Amino acid sequence: WVSIYTFQCRRMAKFRHGRVIFAGDAAHQVSPFGARGANSGIQDTDNLCWKLALVLEGGASERLLDSYDWERVYGADENIMNSTRATEFITPKSEISRVFRNAVLDLAARHDFARPLVNSGRLSVPCIYDDGPLNTDDDADLPMRARPGAPLPDAPLGDDWLLGALGSGFTLLAIDTPCPETLRMAGLDVTVLRLCAQDNPDLAARYLGGHPGAVYLVRPDHHVAARWTRFDAAAVEGALRRSIATPQGGQNV
Repeated sequence: WVSIYTFQCRRMAKFRHGRVIFAGDAAHQVSPFGARGANSGIQDTDNLCWKLALVLEGGASERLLDSYDWERVYGADENIMNSTRATEFITPKSEISRVFRNAVLDLAARHDFARPLVNSGRLSVPCIYDDGPLNTDDDADLPMRARPGAPLPDAPLGDDWLLGALGSGFTLLAIDTPCPETLRMAGLDVTVLRLCAQDNPDLAARYLGGHPGAVYLVRPDHHVAARWTRFDAAAVEGALRRSIATPQGGQNV
């Protein structure tokens, strides 16, 4: 039999409805270009699982689950925008879109500058939660790619890689700056990872910029929660509490 496949780019208005939480294709649909459907579903579960586990274990209040709705609706909107652009390029819906697509393809065959304009489905990348509710305000003049809300950039550590060295919960990444060897705050054990960037130019470029040292608080899903140019216990605890939606002096349950 023969049929017609119609692309769908849409999402639910909210992903959390009380005790019912939607993720993946149940929450949003995109066109198949760029592998955004499966990848965004995995990103949904990465975002949700650590929050749900903390709530069930009594480490955070149910308010933390509201941040799943904010962050993953934001991520779904980004995926829908990029998926729609790819669909419009591949199957133009208007004459002007068709003229643009054909001109780009013609130029790309002969000129390097036009090749990045060919949109056959930009591959999915992790979402950056700029202005997310769990982010701590950032005034540190550190590299933009490692700002709060961004996925932690990976970097080589000898024969290994940085992301593989992170803990399964919250991690405090201290690079060329003093900090405690162990840390427990807001009722949570925080993994402390102390590194030296003096002989690691990749680590220095991605995390220090022009500063001699830096401290990063990393969420269990490897997104940056907060960062500073030196360790400050009160600032770290405040950022950690914000990351689990539990204010200073508030109850986790």
